Amino acid sequence: MNQLRLITASGGLALLLGLITVVACQKSDNTITPTTTTGATSSTTATGTTTSTVAVGTGVPDVYKKIYGAMEIYVEGTNIVIKTKGRPDHKSPYYKGTQWESSLYEVYNGTNTKFGANPNTISEFSLTFKIPMNPQIDASHAATPLGSIGVAVNGVAFFNQYAAMRAALTNEINGFDQYGGHPQQQGQYHYHVEPTYLTKNKGKDALLGFLLDGFPVYGPQENGKTVTNADLDSYHGHTHATADYPNGIYHYHITAEDPYLNGSGFYGKAGTVTQ
Repeated sequence: MNQLRLITASGGLALLLGLITVVACQKSDNTITPTTTTGATSSTTATGTTTSTVAVGTGVPDVYKKIYGAMEIYVEGTNIVIKTKGRPDHKSPYYKGTQWESSLYEVYNGTNTKFGANPNTISEFSLTFKIPMNPQIDASHAATPLGSIGVAVNGVAFFNQYAAMRAALTNEINGFDQYGGHPQQQGQYHYHVEPTYLTKNKGKDALLGFLLDGFPVYGPQENGKTVTNADLDSYHGHTHATADYPNGIYHYHITAEDPYLNGSGFYGKAGTVTQ
């Protein structure tokens, strides 16, 4: 038998709403298949902030419960499975013309005087991220693909440092909204650079999400100092203790300089993302 509990985004605190007993399939490889979670709901406030509940499976480490934008998080063998809709919980000019326009559309009000919106609008997706629960170094350090390379705590995908055809972000960056993201042609919203909505609300040194290799991503500050590329290795990370990992772990940092999030490839063996 498997048990699911609901946690809320507010404060990241687990709120036990009661036990929902579901019948699960136990496979020979210890895979746990959860039932569809009908109790996961979300609501949008007047400010555009989405408060959501997340169905969390048995045995999920506390650090993954910070992914408040997920619909479900559960253990599958040696992996953590994170299911999201990929849609930002903050306002954006890219909500114009969508079903969420009345509550989430906001004209661009950032600081980039060269801003010009791309022709795309935000859509909703069913994204399933499957990442190692205990990430390990991968000697091959595979290059990150175009498309999703990880997931932010609000359920939005991280993309790498390239535009289409692995071109530099020099021009594309002028289409990023006031929170550092934009949608691609199919409408998938994503961040290549600092997700400023998260760093403003969670802190510049906060856990921002995970890459597909399971290693965590932190903000652009650490121990009260701004992190620069010179502080990081060629994969855009380093190893030491963090608030979430007091025994130490390799982790990436968002920086203001190219490559912003990830450098020469994944530090660890990457999991998968499907939609």
